Amino acid sequence: MSLLAQERKDLILQTLYREGKVKVLPMAEQLGVSSETIRRDLDVLEVEGKLHRVYGGAVRSGYEHGEPSFQQRTELYADAKQRIGIRAAELIEDGDTIALDVGTTMMELARSIQGKKNITILTNSLPIASYLSEALNNNRFTGKVFMLGGQLNPEQQSITGPLCEQMMGQFYLNKAYLSIGGLSLTSGVTDYDLNETFISKLFAKSAREVIVLADQSKIGVQAFTQIIPLEDVDIVVSDQEHPRDWKDLLERKGVYWIACE
Repeated sequence: MSLLAQERKDLILQTLYREGKVKVLPMAEQLGVSSETIRRDLDVLEVEGKLHRVYGGAVRSGYEHGEPSFQQRTELYADAKQRIGIRAAELIEDGDTIALDVGTTMMELARSIQGKKNITILTNSLPIASYLSEALNNNRFTGKVFMLGGQLNPEQQSITGPLCEQMMGQFYLNKAYLSIGGLSLTSGVTDYDLNETFISKLFAKSAREVIVLADQSKIGVQAFTQIIPLEDVDIVVSDQEHPRDWKDLLERKGVYWIACE
């Protein structure tokens, strides 16, 4: 299959985000191109600041011990995230009180909230709060939006810290939507940032229903710290079906999987 240069670079970045590194020869075989083509792609991506070249391949640039910035993550699995966001928004009912945590998939959910009536939305994401404010002002939905206060993380464009936690303790939710770093049978729902994870924990604890958004790069991945165990998840919305060997355990733990292929 012949791929355009941008398509190759997208696949390289997806592999880099998922595995933390890229090797030239396996990537060339996977994409059906020459090693020199992959080396040129890596050189371009390094100039763009999206990776760091090493002997035989590349590693993450600037976030080797965590996840990419919010802006960098917008370029990864964009189509899948959009499908997940649209499907997840369909689960919102009129009158719901919901929480949206941080993340690019969550932004796609926010963009998909249209026509809902009398909903209340809490978030600790600056870009999501900004978008929802505009959407509310333009009558794309009706209700209220609460921006949780606290310490700003400029790289991830999120709000965390004791003030955020204290404010969150005042609310009870119908649904908590979580955008995650990893989802596995053994570790459950995990993420990279400890402070953001704690806010997501509070969202889940306060909600009657927990809905996890997970594109294919998150499935089978264990990130740095646990948000909640698998049995605390009610619904997973993903761009693909769950692995076949997950079926029995998901059923035992009461997790409903929605694949929006």
